[in-house]
Amino acid sequence: MTQAERAYYNQRAPEYDDWWLGRGLFAERERPGWHEEVAALQAALRTLPPRKTLDVACGTGFLTRHLPGRIVACDQSTEMLLVAHTRLPGSLFIQADAFRLPFRSGAFDCVASGHFYGHLQGSARERFLAEARRVAPRLLVIDAAWRDEVPPESMQERKLNDGSRHTVFKRYFTPEQLRTELGGGTVLHAGRWFVAVLTHW
Repeated sequence: MTQAERAYYNQRAPEYDDWWLGRGLFAERERPGWHEEVAALQAALRTLPPRKTLDVACGTGFLTRHLPGRIVACDQSTEMLLVAHTRLPGSLFIQADAFRLPFRSGAFDCVASGHFYGHLQGSARERFLAEARRVAPRLLVIDAAWRDEVPPESMQERKLNDGSRHTVFKRYFTPEQLRTELGGGTVLHAGRWFVAVLTHW
């Protein structure tokens, strides 16, 4: 993550959940079925067997809190981690680089990552997958579902409450596309807005 990206996520942390909850700048956005699908995704996560899970790029912990079992969460943003800690006071939070995880090989049963993989370009995808494979035999990836009205990938401008504007890379996935990229696995959720695939190497 570049210095600019780290600054963006630190700055966005206090308002990040507005995207999930449809508040603030997202209050007027047309997203049919959004709230129902957020609830369905959270429910799907709760059906997973309890495991020792590392949540990489956990953000504010909005999804992390629904993962069963013992959770260790990491993110490069200190501000995101501060918000996440209020949601899961009994979990361990570590500021860490997703491409150089500070854990021994096989330390976890599963790596989870929500809305991180879709921001990775080129070789960064393989680097992340290799590191996830090193620390756990399973990987759960949650990301944005591809829809007809959005390009499969693009550079997007993000506006924050203070009026600042930031550019991020974003990809969208069909369930089969994501499953293929991860090397197989089970589609845990497939909807208009989100897709989740659990793979076991």
